Amino acid sequence: MEDIARVYARSLFEVARDQGTLDTVAGQLAQLDDAFAASRDLRLFFYSPYFTSGEKRDALPRLVVDGEPALMNLLDLLVENHRLPLLPRLRRSFDGLWREERKLLPVTITSAVALDEQAAQRIGDEIGRRTGRTVELTTSVDPDLVGGLTLRVGNQILDASIRNRLESLRRQVAAG
Repeated sequence: MEDIARVYARSLFEVARDQGTLDTVAGQLAQLDDAFAASRDLRLFFYSPYFTSGEKRDALPRLVVDGEPALMNLLDLLVENHRLPLLPRLRRSFDGLWREERKLLPVTITSAVALDEQAAQRIGDEIGRRTGRTVELTTSVDPDLVGGLTLRVGNQILDASIRNRLESLRRQVAAG
C-alpha cells in the first residue's frame, strides 16, 4: 500500500509543481487529511463500500471548497478506485517530497529541561549551516533523559543524554 501511495503522491507533486500550485496543494492536502483524521463520520462515509463512488464524488466539492484542480482530480481518482483510505500515507509521501523540494530539514531537540529559545535556535542554525538546508525546529522536554539532550535530524538521532550514558555504562559493567 505504501508503494501505491508514493506513486499517487509523486504524480500529484509533479503536476502541482509544474502548475506552480505546490504550496496550495500541500496545504489543501494537509487540511483534508486532518479533517479525515478528526471526523469518524467522514471516514465512515468515504471509506465505506456501502456508498457508491458517485455519491462520494458528488460530496467531494462540498468537502473541499475551491480545491486545486490537480488535487480534485486525484481525489476523484482515489474515490473511483476505492483507494481514499490511502490518504494519510499519500500525505506523508507528498510532504516528504515537498520538504525535499523546499530543502527543509525537520530537527527535533529533546532535553531533560526546557531549553531557552536562543540556545535551541543556535543549535538549529548550526545544523542548517552544516547541511545547507532550512531547519524546521521543534523542541520537547523529557525528564527521563536526566540531563543532556537528543537531536533528531531528519532520520538520524544523536543521543547525548545522561540516560544513554548510564545505560551504556550499565551494559559495559554487565559485560565485564
